[in-house]
Amino acid sequence: MWENLRKDIQSGDIKALARALSLIENETPGYLSFMQSLQLQHNARVIGITGPPGAGKSTLTDALIGALVALERKVAVLCVDPSSPFHLGALLGDRIRMNQWYAHPQVYIRSLASRGNLGGLHPKILEMTDVLKEARFDDIIVETVGVGQSEIEIAGLANTTVVVLVPEAGDEIQTMKAGLMEIADIFVVNKADRPGAALFVKNLQHMLTPVQTDNSWKTPVISTIATNGTGIAELITSINAHSSILQTPERKLWLMADKAYRLLQQKCMKGIQRQQLKAHLSNFVHHPGFNLYQWVEEIL
Repeated sequence: MWENLRKDIQSGDIKALARALSLIENETPGYLSFMQSLQLQHNARVIGITGPPGAGKSTLTDALIGALVALERKVAVLCVDPSSPFHLGALLGDRIRMNQWYAHPQVYIRSLASRGNLGGLHPKILEMTDVLKEARFDDIIVETVGVGQSEIEIAGLANTTVVVLVPEAGDEIQTMKAGLMEIADIFVVNKADRPGAALFVKNLQHMLTPVQTDNSWKTPVISTIATNGTGIAELITSINAHSSILQTPERKLWLMADKAYRLLQQKCMKGIQRQQLKAHLSNFVHHPGFNLYQWVEEIL
C-alpha cells in the first residue's frame, strides 16, 4: 500500500497525497517506514505565516497563493487551526477565505488541528511537509495558530518565517517581542490602510535596529493590504531574497538539526500522557519523603 502511495504522490495524484497525509496524521502502522523511504532531496520552499489572531494571516495567505500561482508555481498550504476541546478537530477547518483555490490544479490546501500543541503547529507537521515536498510542490505555506513566547516552533520548520501584525498591535508586541524578534525573517504590517499604520511601521523598524545581528539579512517591515493585494509583490520579492541567502550549508544544517531534535523529542515522549502520569503519581505522592525529581528520574 505505502509503496503504491509513494509512486502515486510523485506522479501528482492529489487523492493519494490526501490519503497519505491522513494515514500519517493518525500514525497508521507502516507510516514510519514510508517516511524512511522518501528521498527528501527536493528544494521546495517552506514559508511560515504566523502572528496574533485577527492579523489577517488567512487573507494574506490567500493573496500569496494568487501571486505565486501567477508565477506558475505549484503551491501547497497547511493551515494549522486551534483544536476543538471535544473532538480535537480543526475549529476553523472550512477556510472560507481560500475557497477559490480548492479546485485549482496547482494548489493543494489542508486544514489541520494543533491538537493542543503549544508550539502552534500540528504534531506531525514535519512529516506532512516532507510528503508535500515529495509531491513536487514549489512552495509550501504553513499558517500557524498564532504566535507568542511559547509558540515559535515555526522558525525551525520554515525556510522563511513571516510574522503578520496589524497597526493596533503596539501594546501587544511588547509582550510578544522576545519571541517575535528571534523568529521573524520578514515582518508584515497588514491592514496598512488603518490609522496609525505608518507610525507603527516606523516604530517596529526602530525596535528591530538593536537586534539586527546577522549582517547577511536585515529583517524588512512590509506594509500590505491583503484584501486588495497591496504589498504582496514586495513580500514575494523579500521571500525570494531571503531564500537566496538560505542555501548555505550552515543554515541547512541548523534547520536539519532542529527537525532531528523534534523527531527525537516526539519519539522519547511517545506513549506518555498526563492522565497516565497522574494515575501513576497518585500511588507515590502521599508517601513520606516523596520527591518529584527522584520520581521523574526513576520514570526515565
